[in-house]
Amino acid sequence: MYDLKDFKAADHIPALLDWMRAQMKGCGGKTAVVGISGGKDSSVIAALCVEAYGRENVVGVLMPDGVQPDIDYSNGIVDFLGIKHYTFNIHGGTSGILDEMARLGIEASRQTTVNLPSRIRMATLYAIAQSVDAGIVVNTSNLSEDWVGYCTIYGDSAGAFSPIGMYTTEEVIAIGRALGLPERFLIKPPSDGLTGKTDEDNLGFPYHAVNEYVRKGVADPAIKEQIDRKHRASRFKFETIPVYHNGLPIVIEDGTDFYKE
Repeated sequence: MYDLKDFKAADHIPALLDWMRAQMKGCGGKTAVVGISGGKDSSVIAALCVEAYGRENVVGVLMPDGVQPDIDYSNGIVDFLGIKHYTFNIHGGTSGILDEMARLGIEASRQTTVNLPSRIRMATLYAIAQSVDAGIVVNTSNLSEDWVGYCTIYGDSAGAFSPIGMYTTEEVIAIGRALGLPERFLIKPPSDGLTGKTDEDNLGFPYHAVNEYVRKGVADPAIKEQIDRKHRASRFKFETIPVYHNGLPIVIEDGTDFYKE
């Protein structure tokens, strides 16, 4: 049985970098644009992009929503990697939308206030990507978060391609260590930036439990039920938008199955 302790990160990196180069070429891109939170996922993605494309072809974007107490982590990783970066405060965007909703008499739900910054950040990344040399937004999500739907559709779940989307949190940390990243960027607990709680506090179980379940099929029955429920409820976030097929002909081939029923 697979054991997370047996994961050999260094063995995975060469093929992963080749895949990233092929994806960038397929997108017709040159510059990787990465949202930088200072945590393990964005730090590892930024480091992988430096290895894959050269630091001159990587742009990091720091996006505080007003005051971000832990922004030193974000500044630290872009300085460590030596990549070009911008600090883009999104507070004007989030507050502008919320203010306009209030003006219209629409009370913003908690879901709105939690997810809006993520969507504004992604819009910001795309705005910058389309304004630099052949910029492509690289997704920073990992398997553990995606498995239980702990991501925002059209927010942090977006991007042109996802290098670590099939790696668990512990495997991402191992990749970061193999790339020589300082430990402080790899062990920083991810948080929602709003409630002061970590992701695991909000989920109600640790990511290690998700990882053990996904890789080994082992889980406490109560946690297994929670994971399964969250997984089923979040699959729509990772599927292409449903398209009604009207039966009218498309007589040319585009190399995909998207237009076929």
